[in-house]
Amino acid sequence: MDGSSERLSVAVVQMNSRDDKQANIEAALAGIDRAALGGARFVTLPEIWPYLGPDRDNYENAEPIPGRTSNLLAERARRHGIHLHAGSMLERVDGRELLLNTSIVFDPQGDIVARYSKIHMFDVVLDGVASYRESATVAPGDAIVTVDIDGFTVGLTICYDLRFPELFRILALRGADAIVLPAAFTMTTGKDHWETLIRARAIENQLYMIAPAQVGQHPPGNWSYGRSMIVDPWGTVLATAPDEETVIFAELSKERTRAVRRQVPSLANRQPTAYAWPQGEPAGAGRGIAAVR
Repeated sequence: MDGSSERLSVAVVQMNSRDDKQANIEAALAGIDRAALGGARFVTLPEIWPYLGPDRDNYENAEPIPGRTSNLLAERARRHGIHLHAGSMLERVDGRELLLNTSIVFDPQGDIVARYSKIHMFDVVLDGVASYRESATVAPGDAIVTVDIDGFTVGLTICYDLRFPELFRILALRGADAIVLPAAFTMTTGKDHWETLIRARAIENQLYMIAPAQVGQHPPGNWSYGRSMIVDPWGTVLATAPDEETVIFAELSKERTRAVRRQVPSLANRQPTAYAWPQGEPAGAGRGIAAVR
């Protein structure tokens, strides 16, 4: 497939990562192999798959990028001649106390061609269930990122970003044909919000959503919802994963995107001059969000 192609074969690897880093790495590599053998040109992994356990061990399991784990992924991309979106991993950066939750993308030569660090921190309290404070060990990123995959412009996001439609609209306005959302959505929120939000982001921005997720229980007793999905620009679900570790496939089509945008030209019908942010929060306000170019 070359850069002028109108179609892109995609695979999503759904994982049940736990607190055994080596076992998680072996499972990820096996999933990549399965996806590549299934014909995928673009393979995606879920959020924080190298380690998913108690926060107290986040630092011990984090790595610099490039590092041991990213080098293993680079080799797999080269071996199969694929584009590989490495989900996300906890990144350790010299001179910084807090980690980053970072996605990297490899080209078929195994080179890192894009990186994105999660902007929105998952600091929430689910009444009667659990509380989460990602910002205790992770710092937010400050850049909005797209990457070219065989002529498809792909936007990068991570998990909790899904609840912030501004980010997805900016990616759409920057030309995204698809957006990847690696996730470890909680069971509590996932059963009510996961599919609804993914389909909404696809419909309102008229692009493909590629959402590889964690599934099942992980220490210290939390549950991830799973149901990894690939959704087209009309909001049609092309593939959904069952509740187990698996790989799902779909094909992206630029003609499909053009057809949707021709029939309902909502992006073309935008009226930016009529939109005003609430007083005290001008457009572009917020921590590190770049202005739309």
